[in-house]
Amino acid sequence: MTYPRITIDLKKIETNTRLLTDLCRQHDIEPVGVTKVTCGDPKVARAMLAGGMNMLAESRVENAIRLRQAGIDVPLMLLRLPMPSQAELVVENFQCSLNSELATIKALDRAAASVGKVHQVVLMVDLGDLREGILPEDVENTVAQIAPLAHIQLLGLGTNLTCYGGVIPSRDNLGRLLSLNKQAQAVYGQPLPVISGGNSSSLPLLLEGKLPPVTQLRLGEGIMLGRETVARQPIPGAHLDCFTLEAEVIELQTKPSVPIGEIGQDAFGGTPDFEDRGNHLRAIVALGRQDIAVDSLETPAGTDILGASSDHLLLDVTDYQQPLKVGDRLVFSPGYGALLAAMTSAYVSKEYCG
Repeated sequence: MTYPRITIDLKKIETNTRLLTDLCRQHDIEPVGVTKVTCGDPKVARAMLAGGMNMLAESRVENAIRLRQAGIDVPLMLLRLPMPSQAELVVENFQCSLNSELATIKALDRAAASVGKVHQVVLMVDLGDLREGILPEDVENTVAQIAPLAHIQLLGLGTNLTCYGGVIPSRDNLGRLLSLNKQAQAVYGQPLPVISGGNSSSLPLLLEGKLPPVTQLRLGEGIMLGRETVARQPIPGAHLDCFTLEAEVIELQTKPSVPIGEIGQDAFGGTPDFEDRGNHLRAIVALGRQDIAVDSLETPAGTDILGASSDHLLLDVTDYQQPLKVGDRLVFSPGYGALLAAMTSAYVSKEYCG
């Protein structure tokens, strides 16, 4: 067994998936299972399919290829705006993609034509979060230019909220998406059945019964970590521990809490600031910034993160209640950023249970 190690409980992922797919379908919403935080892990994908997902979503072509090579043949959605240089790969591996640039949509049209396919597109609208999407006033003109493309099928409109600007989904902004979709449908001249109303940050509205009648939600963190993404509150009935991260103690010594000598920049170009805690028991574990997002890691009770370098995580373990020695392992709960980094890191081993 190698460490650091992330343990993935597939049964809990399946259970969380079933909880949210059932909730969505009770409100006539078709959920899409987002696997990107696990880098398109086929085992995780199969757990989500077992939990009721009919479509999966990825942000990287490489992850989609990984899923296809593992024999997963359900429809895939590309979440990140496609690169025109990858138009052929997108058409080959994804049934649908989220788009905001006409030049890219035309490239997809040409790629689809070359292989005799029709590629489905959700046109993204920026409702204030200021990440991807055309402005609302450009919807009708953009749809008019998509309509003649013979190898593109416009499914409807979508939006993304909270990921960049932190804008919270509301009745107002999602209600505007519904209105814009009606306008787009009138221009397109065909039904536009998909109103893709965001991600796990839309779950609080759904749980409160206040979500406007969108037809699709793209769910990742709500399944993987059992939390909505506005205030990171637990979803009732969901497992919060689908992933656990273990790392080995490689040094355990009592040391001063403030470095001795003139302080300059650390390894990452920052100037560190230290709280004087006196002498305290410090543990170093074999886990670093190359493996995790430090500020997204929940430590064991009685421990506190002091800092991290590329390969070392420094902890104050003075108040840790169990005996501790070099070679012991500490168990951490990763938040979204830490999970994303750990699943991406080649230095973190993956183990499955459930």
